[in-house]
Amino acid sequence: MRIIIYTGKGGVGKTSIAAATAVKLARQGKRTLIISTDAAHSLADSLAVSIGPDPVQIGENLWGQEVNSLRETENNWGAVQGWISAMLDKAQLKDITTEEMLVFPGMEELFSLLQIKKHAQSGEYDVLVVDCAPTGETLRLLSYPNVLNWWLEKIFPYERRLVKFVRPVAKLVNHIELPSDHVLDSIERFARDLGDMQRIVLDPETTSVRIVLNPEKMVLAEAKRSFTYLNLFGFNTDAVIVNRILPEEAGEGFLADWRNLQKKYEEEIVTNFQPLPILKAPMMRQEVVGMPVLEELADIVFGTLDPSGMLYRGRTETIREEGGELLLELPIPFVDKADLDLTQAGDELTVNAGAYKRKVILPRLLMGRPVAGAKYVEDRLMIRFGERDIQAKG
Repeated sequence: MRIIIYTGKGGVGKTSIAAATAVKLARQGKRTLIISTDAAHSLADSLAVSIGPDPVQIGENLWGQEVNSLRETENNWGAVQGWISAMLDKAQLKDITTEEMLVFPGMEELFSLLQIKKHAQSGEYDVLVVDCAPTGETLRLLSYPNVLNWWLEKIFPYERRLVKFVRPVAKLVNHIELPSDHVLDSIERFARDLGDMQRIVLDPETTSVRIVLNPEKMVLAEAKRSFTYLNLFGFNTDAVIVNRILPEEAGEGFLADWRNLQKKYEEEIVTNFQPLPILKAPMMRQEVVGMPVLEELADIVFGTLDPSGMLYRGRTETIREEGGELLLELPIPFVDKADLDLTQAGDELTVNAGAYKRKVILPRLLMGRPVAGAKYVEDRLMIRFGERDIQAKG
């Protein structure tokens, strides 16, 4: 099964691009499911059809689903919620605000994303297109399984045995109801499901992420930040789609300044995201609603490319530890080492190599750390970072 995840800042037209991709794939004869895991669903509006919380066939070879996060939370976390709720009742803390304590921040998005695992393992579809929550924040949550798996393997078995031993005493002495085996089973199942999902979405042969953005300053900054984190967490980003580009005829009159500004940011997008394929979607003459318009949009964006193909392979940024230092590796092929120049300003790193220019938004792991050195080996620039300067930061 092929999985394509679309993400981007809210309002850039991410849902339209995802829907257009799904419509084109269905027309090619691939059994395609498009699902929205965004809490603010607009997929049904884009397709101009009714979609429910379960897959609904909306055309030949095409199914749609808008995940109900509340239902998924109940299915995956209901037993835990019941136990926490009972604890709050006994502590006389039950009110409207404590209802928010029953689910930790970000967990509803994770419960929605578990649908990816479900459909990937079902074998019912050829392609799964995911209209994800804005800016890739949900994808960052998928780093949690690394911690959860360690906890399950190293700590959870001992905690479980301890709870089983202490449960009768705690209930007798303090009137505290420790979690039952059913609750603990639910926690363990959720953690293992997250681990399975992580393995699926990090498989470069199966899954890729595509970033949708507009040629605007704030949107571009957010897209660069998301791209850095996607690389940091090991996701395979295989394309960038620049949406709502004004046509050349807009270069006169009222929209002239906007068109010139877009051209400036289009150039910056290329320098920031190469060697990724940069696909372009114009501002359409009509509202992008309904399958005919979506199919027209997909034809413009992909041209002769297969939307289900892996458009790029390999990570464009990697961060690793070596000899007690943190190293950022960037692939920069076909340049002369003498032409390389590196500058750092706050959380932004700029690499110049002749006409080549690339800006990298540093992740939190590297923020506040000065560049300690760099070397260029086998078409890769390796940048070493020193210790974080706490005093300078303060």
